[in-house]
Amino acid sequence: MNRYILHLSLCLAVVFPATAQDMVGKADAFIRMLDNTQRTKTLYPFDTSERYRFHYVPQDDRKGISINELSEPQRTALTDLLKTSLSEETVKKVNDIMQLELVLKELEHRKPEDHYRDPGKYFITIFGIPSAKTTWGWRLEGHHISFHFSADKKLLVSGTPAFLGANPAIVQSGPQKGKAVLKEETEKGFALLHALSPEELKKAITNTNAPAEIITEASRKAMIDHPAGIRYNELSPVNRQGLLQLINVYVHRYTTLFANDMLKEIQAAGLDQLWFTWAGSTQPVPGKPYYYRIQGPTIIIEYDNSQNNANHIHSVVRDLKNDFGGDLLLEHYRKSH
Repeated sequence: MNRYILHLSLCLAVVFPATAQDMVGKADAFIRMLDNTQRTKTLYPFDTSERYRFHYVPQDDRKGISINELSEPQRTALTDLLKTSLSEETVKKVNDIMQLELVLKELEHRKPEDHYRDPGKYFITIFGIPSAKTTWGWRLEGHHISFHFSADKKLLVSGTPAFLGANPAIVQSGPQKGKAVLKEETEKGFALLHALSPEELKKAITNTNAPAEIITEASRKAMIDHPAGIRYNELSPVNRQGLLQLINVYVHRYTTLFANDMLKEIQAAGLDQLWFTWAGSTQPVPGKPYYYRIQGPTIIIEYDNSQNNANHIHSVVRDLKNDFGGDLLLEHYRKSH
């Protein structure tokens, strides 16, 4: 087994929802395992501009401590922390995306000493002091992975921005040939598109060309001013369920308890305010880019497969109210301090 794999063993038993209290305990356990030098690299104040940094491309100046710098027990503790916020399937996707760095290293003919593509170059940063009485957060970030978590006392307030990407989207050769890490996001998107009636398609498809990137990119504030496509109430009852199933794919990247909270917010804001947009190819044909988006008052979900001959996926979830914990959480933190 590759030494960078974060011990992501899957349990066949019933998985119960994690709580923010679980996250506090696992974060504290992880911190206690770090030496003083490692803690200095890992720990930041909660009220810092660094907490709003969000990048999903390869970078050499990320803050925090990298997986490369962790011992095996420390990596296990990190995985335990990750499992308090993400579903088992998402933790597996995170690991698989890290391992795609080895595929890219081979495809790009990089030398062994070249660490531009490195499954250990994923960084963990903790903001504030994890406890059941404080406001704090943490981030896991590297190429094609970015999760930002914010908690207030025992409440997990936010898990976004949340980015997962895959390059290659489908591995074409080698030991991992055929692997498609974000297969469900792709297949469920096309399933909804292909279920639409001709009249629904006319509204849903807004452009025959896909954008070259997710539109929100890595902006501090996720905003698309003018929703487009087809609205939830313009869909047939069956296709409304298809849209909700697609939303579930993304929302259930998180643990069940937190995913349910997100779904309640989406519903409270009004399902009729949801829009589904498609651009580009209507078939998953090699070399033909495609893009889709779901947008509502509380959420933007984007999926884009345009780069590298349409074999390179970017996908993101942005909570329009609670990204990075939201302004209300920061205000609460400042008042309490």
